Amino acid sequence: MRTRNGVRWSAALVLAASVFATSAQAQPPADPFVGASGLGDPYYPEDGNGGYQVDHYDIAISYDPPSHQLTGTARLNATATQALRMFDLDFEGPQVRRVLVNNLPAGFVRHGEHKVSVTPTLPLLPGLPFTVTVEYGGEAVAHEDGGWTFSPSGGAFAAGEPHSAATWYPLNDTPSDKATFALRVTVPQEWEVVSNGLRTRDDVDGPNRTVEWVSRHPTLGYLTTVAIDRFEFLDSSRANGTPLISAFAPGATRARELEQRLPEVLDFIESVYGPYPFESGGGIYVDTELNFSLETQTRPIYAPWTDLATVVHENAHQWWGDSMSVKQWSDICLNECFASYTADYLWPERKEGVDVDARYRKTVAERLADARFWEIPLQNPGAGREFTAVYYRGPLFLHALRRLIGDEVFFSATRDFVQSHAYGNASMPEFRQFVQSRTGVDLAGFFAAWLDHDTAPGPEYLYPGSLGG
Repeated sequence: MRTRNGVRWSAALVLAASVFATSAQAQPPADPFVGASGLGDPYYPEDGNGGYQVDHYDIAISYDPPSHQLTGTARLNATATQALRMFDLDFEGPQVRRVLVNNLPAGFVRHGEHKVSVTPTLPLLPGLPFTVTVEYGGEAVAHEDGGWTFSPSGGAFAAGEPHSAATWYPLNDTPSDKATFALRVTVPQEWEVVSNGLRTRDDVDGPNRTVEWVSRHPTLGYLTTVAIDRFEFLDSSRANGTPLISAFAPGATRARELEQRLPEVLDFIESVYGPYPFESGGGIYVDTELNFSLETQTRPIYAPWTDLATVVHENAHQWWGDSMSVKQWSDICLNECFASYTADYLWPERKEGVDVDARYRKTVAERLADARFWEIPLQNPGAGREFTAVYYRGPLFLHALRRLIGDEVFFSATRDFVQSHAYGNASMPEFRQFVQSRTGVDLAGFFAAWLDHDTAPGPEYLYPGSLGG
Protein backbone atom coordinates (compact mmCIF):
# COMPACT_ATOMS: atom_id res chain seq x y z
CA MET A 1 0.00 0.00 0.00
CA ARG A 2 1.14 3.53 -0.74
CA THR A 3 -0.66 6.53 0.69
CA ARG A 4 -1.08 10.03 -0.67
CA ASN A 5 1.11 11.54 2.05
CA GLY A 6 3.10 8.49 3.00
CA VAL A 7 1.14 7.92 6.23
CA ARG A 8 -2.31 6.49 6.62
CA TRP A 9 -4.36 7.40 9.69
CA SER A 10 -7.88 6.11 10.12
CA ALA A 11 -9.77 7.04 13.27
CA ALA A 12 -11.96 3.98 12.93
CA LEU A 13 -8.97 1.71 12.45
CA VAL A 14 -7.08 3.17 15.38
CA LEU A 15 -10.10 2.86 17.65
CA ALA A 16 -10.84 -0.71 16.62
CA ALA A 17 -7.22 -1.75 16.84
CA SER A 18 -6.89 -0.17 20.29
CA VAL A 19 -9.79 -2.25 21.53
CA PHE A 20 -8.23 -5.40 20.05
CA ALA A 21 -4.84 -4.59 21.51
CA THR A 22 -6.15 -4.20 25.05
CA SER A 23 -8.15 -7.41 24.99
CA ALA A 24 -6.58 -10.76 25.74
CA GLN A 25 -5.53 -12.89 22.84
CA ALA A 26 -8.13 -15.35 21.67
CA GLN A 27 -8.10 -18.42 23.90
CA PRO A 28 -8.61 -22.00 22.71
CA PRO A 29 -12.29 -22.94 22.86
CA ALA A 30 -13.44 -25.01 25.79
CA ASP A 31 -14.92 -27.53 23.36
CA PRO A 32 -12.04 -29.33 21.56
CA PHE A 33 -14.34 -29.99 18.58
CA VAL A 34 -14.99 -26.28 17.90
CA GLY A 35 -12.57 -24.31 15.75
CA ALA A 36 -11.17 -21.17 17.34
CA SER A 37 -13.02 -17.97 16.47
CA GLY A 38 -10.00 -15.73 15.92
CA LEU A 39 -6.35 -16.73 15.76
CA GLY A 40 -4.90 -14.26 18.22
CA ASP A 41 -2.88 -11.99 15.93
CA PRO A 42 -1.43 -9.35 18.28
CA TYR A 43 -3.13 -6.55 16.33
CA TYR A 44 -6.32 -8.28 15.12
CA PRO A 45 -6.95 -11.25 17.44
CA GLU A 46 -10.45 -11.92 16.05
CA ASP A 47 -9.23 -12.31 12.46
CA GLY A 48 -9.08 -15.79 10.99
CA ASN A 49 -10.45 -19.05 12.30
CA GLY A 50 -9.03 -22.24 13.70
CA GLY A 51 -9.59 -25.87 12.83
CA TYR A 52 -9.06 -25.77 9.08
CA GLN A 53 -6.96 -24.46 6.19
CA VAL A 54 -8.47 -23.30 2.89
CA ASP A 55 -6.88 -24.60 -0.29
CA HIS A 56 -9.05 -22.87 -2.90
CA TYR A 57 -11.85 -20.32 -3.22
CA ASP A 58 -14.37 -20.52 -6.05
CA ILE A 59 -16.50 -17.37 -5.93
CA ALA A 60 -19.46 -16.59 -8.19
CA ILE A 61 -21.23 -13.25 -7.83
CA SER A 62 -23.84 -11.26 -9.70
CA TYR A 63 -23.92 -7.51 -9.29
CA ASP A 64 -26.38 -4.92 -10.52
CA PRO A 65 -24.76 -1.46 -10.29
CA PRO A 66 -27.98 0.64 -10.31
CA SER A 67 -29.56 -1.24 -7.39
CA HIS A 68 -26.32 -2.30 -5.66
CA GLN A 69 -27.72 -5.83 -5.43
CA LEU A 70 -24.95 -8.36 -4.80
CA THR A 71 -25.73 -12.07 -4.96
CA GLY A 72 -23.05 -14.67 -4.41
CA THR A 73 -22.12 -18.30 -3.99
CA ALA A 74 -18.77 -19.02 -2.38
CA ARG A 75 -17.32 -22.51 -2.38
CA LEU A 76 -14.33 -23.14 -0.14
CA ASN A 77 -12.19 -26.26 -0.53
CA ALA A 78 -10.53 -26.81 2.82
CA THR A 79 -8.83 -29.39 5.02
CA ALA A 80 -9.71 -29.93 8.67
CA THR A 81 -6.78 -29.64 11.04
CA GLN A 82 -8.81 -30.98 13.97
CA ALA A 83 -12.10 -32.75 14.54
CA LEU A 84 -14.86 -30.17 14.03
CA ARG A 85 -18.49 -30.07 14.98
CA MET A 86 -18.48 -26.30 14.43
CA PHE A 87 -16.19 -23.73 12.84
CA ASP A 88 -16.27 -20.06 11.83
CA LEU A 89 -15.93 -18.02 8.65
CA ASP A 90 -15.16 -14.31 8.32
CA PHE A 91 -17.93 -12.46 6.48
CA GLU A 92 -19.63 -9.06 6.80
CA GLY A 93 -21.38 -8.96 3.43
CA PRO A 94 -25.08 -9.35 2.53
CA GLN A 95 -27.52 -11.76 4.14
CA VAL A 96 -26.48 -15.42 4.28
CA ARG A 97 -29.25 -17.55 2.78
CA ARG A 98 -27.87 -21.08 2.98
CA VAL A 99 -24.73 -22.97 3.99
CA LEU A 100 -23.73 -26.45 2.85
CA VAL A 101 -20.86 -28.56 4.16
CA ASN A 102 -19.89 -31.44 1.89
CA ASN A 103 -23.10 -30.64 -0.03
CA LEU A 104 -25.26 -31.27 3.03
CA PRO A 105 -27.30 -28.49 4.70
CA ALA A 106 -25.50 -26.98 7.67
CA GLY A 107 -26.65 -24.76 10.51
CA PHE A 108 -25.23 -21.25 10.72
CA VAL A 109 -25.47 -18.13 12.84
CA ARG A 110 -23.91 -14.70 12.36
CA HIS A 111 -22.33 -12.98 15.35
CA GLY A 112 -19.89 -10.22 16.16
CA GLU A 113 -18.70 -7.87 13.44
CA HIS A 114 -17.70 -10.46 10.86
CA LYS A 115 -18.25 -14.02 12.04
CA VAL A 116 -20.45 -16.84 10.72
CA SER A 117 -20.48 -19.98 12.86
CA VAL A 118 -21.20 -23.12 10.83
CA THR A 119 -22.44 -26.44 12.24
CA PRO A 120 -22.10 -29.33 9.75
CA THR A 121 -24.68 -32.10 9.68
CA LEU A 122 -21.82 -34.57 10.14
CA PRO A 123 -18.68 -33.70 12.12
CA LEU A 124 -15.47 -33.18 10.16
CA LEU A 125 -12.49 -35.43 10.78
CA PRO A 126 -8.92 -34.14 11.09
CA GLY A 127 -6.73 -34.40 8.02
CA LEU A 128 -9.64 -34.87 5.61
CA PRO A 129 -10.74 -32.41 2.90
CA PHE A 130 -14.18 -30.84 2.97
CA THR A 131 -16.17 -28.21 1.12
CA VAL A 132 -18.19 -25.28 2.39
CA THR A 133 -20.72 -23.55 0.15
CA VAL A 134 -22.24 -20.25 1.24
CA GLU A 135 -25.10 -18.64 -0.66
CA TYR A 136 -25.77 -14.99 0.10
CA GLY A 137 -27.39 -11.91 -1.34
CA GLY A 138 -28.78 -8.45 -0.75
CA GLU A 139 -27.83 -4.82 -1.08
CA ALA A 140 -24.07 -4.25 -1.04
CA VAL A 141 -22.93 -1.65 1.47
CA ALA A 142 -19.96 0.66 0.91
CA HIS A 143 -17.22 0.41 3.55
CA GLU A 144 -15.28 3.63 4.04
CA ASP A 145 -12.51 1.94 6.03
CA GLY A 146 -11.76 -0.66 3.35
CA GLY A 147 -13.75 -3.13 1.34
CA TRP A 148 -16.66 -2.74 -1.06
CA THR A 149 -16.47 0.76 -2.55
CA PHE A 150 -18.77 2.59 -4.97
CA SER A 151 -17.34 4.38 -8.02
CA PRO A 152 -18.53 7.71 -9.48
CA SER A 153 -19.81 5.90 -12.59
CA GLY A 154 -22.06 3.68 -10.51
CA GLY A 155 -19.67 0.74 -10.56
CA ALA A 156 -17.87 -0.72 -7.58
CA PHE A 157 -14.59 -2.30 -6.48
CA ALA A 158 -13.11 -3.95 -3.40
CA ALA A 159 -9.91 -2.66 -1.82
CA GLY A 160 -8.53 -2.28 1.67
CA GLU A 161 -5.75 -3.39 4.02
CA PRO A 162 -5.74 -5.31 6.28
CA HIS A 163 -9.40 -6.13 5.57
CA SER A 164 -11.61 -5.99 2.50
CA ALA A 165 -12.45 -9.47 1.24
CA ALA A 166 -14.98 -10.25 3.99
CA THR A 167 -17.20 -7.43 2.72
CA TRP A 168 -18.00 -9.39 -0.45
CA TYR A 169 -17.25 -13.10 0.13
CA PRO A 170 -16.77 -15.41 3.16
CA LEU A 171 -13.23 -16.60 3.91
CA ASN A 172 -10.63 -17.47 6.49
CA ASP A 173 -9.28 -13.94 6.78
CA THR A 174 -5.77 -14.38 8.12
CA PRO A 175 -2.27 -13.92 6.66
CA SER A 176 -1.47 -17.52 7.64
CA ASP A 177 -4.00 -19.09 5.25
CA LYS A 178 -3.20 -18.47 1.58
CA ALA A 179 -5.25 -20.15 -1.15
CA THR A 180 -5.78 -20.11 -4.89
CA PHE A 181 -8.72 -18.07 -6.12
CA ALA A 182 -11.22 -18.21 -8.97
CA LEU A 183 -13.94 -15.63 -9.59
CA ARG A 184 -16.95 -15.60 -11.89
CA VAL A 185 -18.90 -12.34 -12.14
CA THR A 186 -22.16 -11.63 -13.96
CA VAL A 187 -23.11 -8.00 -14.61
CA PRO A 188 -25.26 -6.07 -17.11
CA GLN A 189 -23.54 -6.42 -20.50
CA GLU A 190 -22.41 -2.78 -20.74
CA TRP A 191 -20.16 -3.18 -17.66
CA GLU A 192 -16.65 -4.66 -17.52
CA VAL A 193 -15.07 -6.76 -14.76
CA VAL A 194 -11.44 -6.94 -13.63
CA SER A 195 -9.87 -9.14 -10.97
CA ASN A 196 -6.65 -11.01 -10.15
CA GLY A 197 -4.68 -13.42 -12.31
CA LEU A 198 -5.74 -14.41 -15.80
CA ARG A 199 -9.01 -13.63 -17.56
CA THR A 200 -10.31 -16.99 -18.79
CA ARG A 201 -13.80 -15.98 -19.98
CA ASP A 202 -15.61 -12.85 -21.14
CA ASP A 203 -18.99 -13.67 -22.69
CA VAL A 204 -22.01 -11.54 -23.47
CA ASP A 205 -25.30 -13.42 -23.46
CA GLY A 206 -28.29 -11.18 -24.09
CA PRO A 207 -28.48 -8.51 -21.37
CA ASN A 208 -25.66 -9.99 -19.26
CA ARG A 209 -21.87 -10.27 -19.35
CA THR A 210 -20.08 -13.08 -17.50
CA VAL A 211 -16.36 -12.76 -16.83
CA GLU A 212 -14.06 -15.26 -15.15
CA TRP A 213 -10.65 -14.63 -13.59
CA VAL A 214 -8.32 -17.28 -12.14
CA SER A 215 -5.33 -16.86 -9.80
CA ARG A 216 -2.98 -19.82 -10.10
CA HIS A 217 -0.83 -18.87 -7.13
CA PRO A 218 -2.00 -18.65 -3.51
CA THR A 219 -3.12 -15.29 -2.25
CA LEU A 220 -4.44 -13.61 0.87
CA GLY A 221 -7.94 -12.22 1.23
CA TYR A 222 -7.05 -8.53 1.23
CA LEU A 223 -5.00 -9.06 -1.96
CA THR A 224 -8.03 -10.33 -3.90
CA THR A 225 -10.25 -7.82 -5.67
CA VAL A 226 -13.11 -7.32 -8.06
CA ALA A 227 -13.67 -4.10 -9.98
CA ILE A 228 -16.81 -3.37 -12.00
CA ASP A 229 -16.86 -0.27 -14.19
CA ARG A 230 -17.00 1.01 -17.76
CA PHE A 231 -13.32 0.27 -18.17
CA GLU A 232 -11.02 0.88 -21.09
CA PHE A 233 -8.24 -1.70 -21.37
CA LEU A 234 -4.55 -1.73 -22.16
CA ASP A 235 -3.35 -5.20 -23.15
CA SER A 236 0.38 -5.81 -23.55
CA SER A 237 3.02 -8.26 -22.44
CA ARG A 238 6.52 -8.48 -21.07
CA ALA A 239 9.36 -9.58 -23.31
CA ASN A 240 9.05 -13.10 -21.86
CA GLY A 241 5.38 -13.26 -22.82
CA THR A 242 3.81 -12.61 -19.41
CA PRO A 243 0.44 -10.96 -20.18
CA LEU A 244 -0.21 -7.49 -18.77
CA ILE A 245 -3.86 -6.45 -18.55
CA SER A 246 -4.65 -2.98 -17.21
CA ALA A 247 -8.00 -1.26 -16.84
CA PHE A 248 -8.92 2.43 -16.62
CA ALA A 249 -12.15 3.80 -15.17
CA PRO A 250 -13.82 6.61 -17.16
CA GLY A 251 -12.05 9.36 -15.21
CA ALA A 252 -8.66 7.62 -15.10
CA THR A 253 -7.74 7.20 -18.77
CA ARG A 254 -4.98 9.83 -18.50
CA ALA A 255 -2.98 7.22 -16.56
CA ARG A 256 -2.64 5.09 -19.68
CA GLU A 257 0.74 6.62 -20.54
CA LEU A 258 1.98 5.93 -17.02
CA GLU A 259 0.91 2.28 -17.15
CA GLN A 260 2.75 1.80 -20.43
CA ARG A 261 5.94 1.86 -18.35
CA LEU A 262 4.87 -1.27 -16.44
CA PRO A 263 7.14 -3.66 -18.42
CA GLU A 264 10.10 -1.42 -17.58
CA VAL A 265 9.07 -1.34 -13.91
CA LEU A 266 8.72 -5.11 -13.65
CA ASP A 267 12.03 -5.68 -15.44
CA PHE A 268 13.76 -3.37 -12.99
CA ILE A 269 12.28 -4.94 -9.85
CA GLU A 270 13.00 -8.41 -11.22
CA SER A 271 16.66 -7.44 -11.63
CA VAL A 272 16.79 -6.66 -7.91
CA TYR A 273 14.67 -9.38 -6.29
CA GLY A 274 14.53 -12.24 -8.78
CA PRO A 275 11.89 -13.58 -11.18
CA TYR A 276 8.45 -12.00 -11.22
CA PRO A 277 6.37 -14.44 -9.15
CA PHE A 278 3.01 -14.47 -10.96
CA GLU A 279 1.34 -15.52 -14.19
CA SER A 280 0.16 -12.04 -15.19
CA GLY A 281 0.42 -8.37 -14.27
CA GLY A 282 -1.31 -5.08 -14.83
CA GLY A 283 -3.18 -2.40 -12.93
CA ILE A 284 -6.67 -1.15 -12.10
CA TYR A 285 -6.94 2.64 -12.26
CA VAL A 286 -10.06 3.86 -10.48
CA ASP A 287 -11.47 7.38 -10.50
CA THR A 288 -12.74 7.18 -6.93
CA GLU A 289 -11.02 9.47 -4.44
CA LEU A 290 -8.90 7.24 -2.21
CA ASN A 291 -6.10 8.05 0.19
CA PHE A 292 -4.27 4.86 -0.77
CA SER A 293 -3.28 2.64 -3.66
CA LEU A 294 -3.11 -1.09 -2.96
CA GLU A 295 -1.00 -4.03 -4.14
CA THR A 296 -3.87 -6.38 -5.02
CA GLN A 297 -2.15 -9.48 -6.37
CA THR A 298 -1.01 -9.27 -10.01
CA ARG A 299 -3.10 -6.16 -10.60
CA PRO A 300 -2.74 -3.27 -8.11
CA ILE A 301 -5.54 -0.78 -7.58
CA TYR A 302 -4.43 2.81 -8.16
CA ALA A 303 -6.00 5.98 -6.80
CA PRO A 304 -6.33 9.06 -9.09
CA TRP A 305 -3.21 10.70 -7.60
CA THR A 306 -0.96 7.76 -8.61
CA ASP A 307 2.50 8.60 -9.97
CA LEU A 308 5.42 6.51 -11.21
CA ALA A 309 6.77 6.01 -7.69
CA THR A 310 3.42 4.53 -6.68
CA VAL A 311 3.51 2.10 -9.61
CA VAL A 312 7.01 1.00 -8.56
CA HIS A 313 5.93 0.72 -4.93
CA GLU A 314 2.84 -1.42 -5.57
CA ASN A 315 4.65 -3.70 -7.98
CA ALA A 316 7.53 -4.19 -5.53
CA HIS A 317 4.83 -5.56 -3.26
CA GLN A 318 4.25 -8.39 -5.72
CA TRP A 319 7.46 -9.79 -4.22
CA TRP A 320 7.33 -8.21 -0.74
CA GLY A 321 3.80 -8.75 0.59
CA ASP A 322 2.05 -10.76 -2.10
CA SER A 323 4.27 -13.71 -3.03
CA MET A 324 6.00 -13.55 0.35
CA SER A 325 3.46 -12.44 2.94
CA VAL A 326 3.72 -11.50 6.60
CA LYS A 327 3.08 -14.04 9.34
CA GLN A 328 1.53 -11.42 11.61
CA TRP A 329 0.63 -7.79 11.06
CA SER A 330 3.47 -6.74 13.35
CA ASP A 331 5.80 -7.92 10.55
CA ILE A 332 4.49 -5.18 8.22
CA CYS A 333 7.97 -3.69 7.69
CA LEU A 334 8.72 -6.65 5.43
CA ASN A 335 6.02 -5.34 3.10
CA GLU A 336 6.21 -1.58 3.34
CA CYS A 337 9.87 -0.94 4.18
CA PHE A 338 10.98 -2.80 1.08
CA ALA A 339 8.32 -1.44 -1.27
CA SER A 340 9.12 2.10 -0.10
CA TYR A 341 12.88 1.60 -0.39
CA THR A 342 12.50 0.21 -3.90
CA ALA A 343 10.36 3.14 -5.06
CA ASP A 344 12.02 5.97 -3.14
CA TYR A 345 15.70 4.94 -3.27
CA LEU A 346 16.52 2.13 -5.71
CA TRP A 347 14.51 3.35 -8.69
CA PRO A 348 15.72 6.98 -8.38
CA GLU A 349 19.30 5.80 -7.89
CA ARG A 350 19.53 3.34 -10.77
CA LYS A 351 17.05 4.78 -13.26
CA GLU A 352 17.36 8.52 -12.64
CA GLY A 353 20.89 8.97 -11.31
CA VAL A 354 19.83 10.39 -7.94
CA ASP A 355 22.47 10.54 -5.18
CA VAL A 356 20.55 8.53 -2.60
CA ASP A 357 23.29 8.85 0.01
CA ALA A 358 22.72 12.60 -0.11
CA ARG A 359 18.97 12.03 0.08
CA TYR A 360 19.48 9.86 3.16
CA ARG A 361 21.75 12.36 4.91
CA LYS A 362 19.36 15.24 4.16
CA THR A 363 16.39 13.35 5.59
CA VAL A 364 18.27 12.34 8.73
CA ALA A 365 19.54 15.89 9.27
CA GLU A 366 16.01 17.26 8.96
CA ARG A 367 14.46 14.67 11.28
CA LEU A 368 17.15 13.84 13.83
CA ALA A 369 15.78 16.22 16.46
CA ASP A 370 12.14 15.39 15.67
CA ALA A 371 11.19 12.92 18.43
CA ARG A 372 7.85 12.08 16.78
CA PHE A 373 9.61 10.86 13.65
CA TRP A 374 11.28 8.08 15.67
CA GLU A 375 8.62 7.22 18.23
CA ILE A 376 6.97 4.29 16.39
CA PRO A 377 9.22 1.19 16.28
CA LEU A 378 9.57 -0.50 12.91
CA GLN A 379 9.71 -4.04 14.33
CA ASN A 380 6.40 -3.77 16.15
CA PRO A 381 4.62 -0.48 15.39
CA GLY A 382 1.54 -1.35 17.44
CA ALA A 383 -2.08 -1.88 16.53
CA GLY A 384 -3.48 1.05 14.58
CA ARG A 385 0.03 2.40 13.86
CA GLU A 386 1.29 -0.29 11.49
CA PHE A 387 0.82 1.90 8.39
CA THR A 388 2.90 4.84 9.56
CA ALA A 389 6.67 4.73 10.22
CA VAL A 390 7.25 1.84 7.81
CA TYR A 391 6.75 4.27 4.92
CA TYR A 392 8.95 7.15 5.96
CA ARG A 393 11.56 5.51 8.22
CA GLY A 394 11.66 2.08 6.62
CA PRO A 395 13.72 3.26 3.62
CA LEU A 396 16.23 4.90 5.95
CA PHE A 397 16.66 1.65 7.88
CA LEU A 398 17.27 -0.37 4.74
CA HIS A 399 19.68 2.15 3.27
CA ALA A 400 21.71 2.23 6.49
CA LEU A 401 21.73 -1.59 6.55
CA ARG A 402 22.92 -1.64 2.93
CA ARG A 403 25.79 0.74 3.67
CA LEU A 404 26.75 -1.24 6.79
CA ILE A 405 27.00 -4.69 5.15
CA GLY A 406 27.78 -3.61 1.59
CA ASP A 407 25.89 -3.90 -1.67
CA GLU A 408 26.98 -7.45 -2.49
CA VAL A 409 25.71 -8.91 0.79
CA PHE A 410 22.63 -6.67 0.99
CA PHE A 411 21.25 -7.41 -2.46
CA SER A 412 22.08 -11.11 -2.48
CA ALA A 413 20.58 -11.57 1.01
CA THR A 414 17.37 -9.69 0.30
CA ARG A 415 16.89 -11.45 -3.04
CA ASP A 416 17.52 -14.88 -1.50
CA PHE A 417 15.24 -14.17 1.44
CA VAL A 418 12.21 -13.15 -0.61
CA GLN A 419 12.75 -15.97 -3.12
CA SER A 420 13.14 -18.61 -0.40
CA HIS A 421 9.76 -17.60 1.05
CA ALA A 422 7.91 -17.36 -2.27
CA TYR A 423 4.21 -18.21 -1.99
CA GLY A 424 4.57 -18.49 1.79
CA ASN A 425 4.99 -16.30 4.85
CA ALA A 426 7.88 -14.73 6.73
CA SER A 427 8.52 -12.60 9.80
CA MET A 428 10.81 -9.75 10.75
CA PRO A 429 12.71 -11.88 13.29
CA GLU A 430 13.39 -14.38 10.48
CA PHE A 431 14.65 -11.58 8.26
CA ARG A 432 17.01 -10.33 10.97
CA GLN A 433 18.39 -13.81 11.53
CA PHE A 434 18.78 -14.47 7.81
CA VAL A 435 20.72 -11.27 7.09
CA GLN A 436 22.95 -11.88 10.12
CA SER A 437 23.78 -15.34 8.74
CA ARG A 438 25.10 -13.73 5.53
CA THR A 439 27.62 -11.35 7.07
CA GLY A 440 30.40 -11.35 9.64
CA VAL A 441 29.32 -7.91 10.85
CA ASP A 442 27.55 -8.12 14.22
CA LEU A 443 24.11 -6.66 13.48
CA ALA A 444 22.53 -7.06 16.92
CA GLY A 445 23.05 -3.45 17.99
CA PHE A 446 22.15 -2.06 14.58
CA PHE A 447 18.87 -4.00 14.35
CA ALA A 448 17.93 -3.12 17.92
CA ALA A 449 18.60 0.60 17.34
CA TRP A 450 16.69 0.79 14.07
CA LEU A 451 13.86 -1.66 14.68
CA ASP A 452 13.14 -2.00 18.38
CA HIS A 453 13.59 1.46 19.88
CA ASP A 454 11.43 4.58 19.81
CA THR A 455 14.33 7.03 19.60
CA ALA A 456 16.82 7.87 16.86
CA PRO A 457 19.70 5.38 16.43
CA GLY A 458 23.10 6.47 17.66
CA PRO A 459 25.62 8.01 15.23
CA GLU A 460 27.41 4.68 14.68
CA TYR A 461 24.16 3.21 13.32
CA LEU A 462 22.89 6.31 11.56
CA TYR A 463 26.07 6.82 9.56
CA PRO A 464 27.67 3.44 8.81
CA GLY A 465 30.00 2.86 5.89
CA SER A 466 30.00 5.53 3.20
CA LEU A 467 27.17 7.38 4.98
CA GLY A 468 29.72 8.58 7.53
CA GLY A 469 31.97 10.02 4.84
